[in-house]
Amino acid sequence: MIGNWQAPLADGSKSEELLVSFDEDRRTRLLVLPAWFDEANKLRRFTVEVMRRLDGAGLDSFLPDIPGCNESLAPLDDQTMESWREAADAAAKTFAATHVLSIRAGALIAPQELSGWRYAPQSGRKQLRSMIRARTIAAREQGLQETSEELSQQGRRDGLTLGGWDIGPSMFQQLERAETEPSDTQVEIAQSTVGGPGLWLRAEPDENPEQADALAAIVALAMSDRT
Repeated sequence: MIGNWQAPLADGSKSEELLVSFDEDRRTRLLVLPAWFDEANKLRRFTVEVMRRLDGAGLDSFLPDIPGCNESLAPLDDQTMESWREAADAAAKTFAATHVLSIRAGALIAPQELSGWRYAPQSGRKQLRSMIRARTIAAREQGLQETSEELSQQGRRDGLTLGGWDIGPSMFQQLERAETEPSDTQVEIAQSTVGGPGLWLRAEPDENPEQADALAAIVALAMSDRT
């Protein structure tokens, strides 16, 4: 269940990254691309619980760390959207993925050749906006004055630390422009379909078994309809 994989880096080298997987060499093999930054922390348990349920439904799944994320030792400020897309593509090939489930901003790097699902996808701009808002609120509580526009200018020029995440200038600029591409094969799953507020809205990491049940059931049912 817990292992490692070799992720490509922009300089052509490899980075050993954490892998959580349910692999019984079954026909359906699902690449799971998680939420990013603080949302990743809030949704980590939820994501793995969805995978447990998919395992019970007879589906393999693979949750790889991407360089700069979660337990990765690769510096985040060296990463770009393109390097993350290359890592996601490499993960799909490494695990012989047949489908992809992306969560929140993970949809921005989902391999386009794979069919699958996008759970509550969001743009890079919205991801940045929420993180910048959180920083300005924290600064205000400390008696400091920071504006969103000033922080955005700093991020584009020098990079920016948001919620403890060191986002480099290239990544910051790319996130501002990043939108999910239209897809005929990756189906969007709205939060309203899963039910209740998204766990990323909570102040601390939490879980919701009913939401995990619902998301896993949507994927498992869709796969049973295709077989």
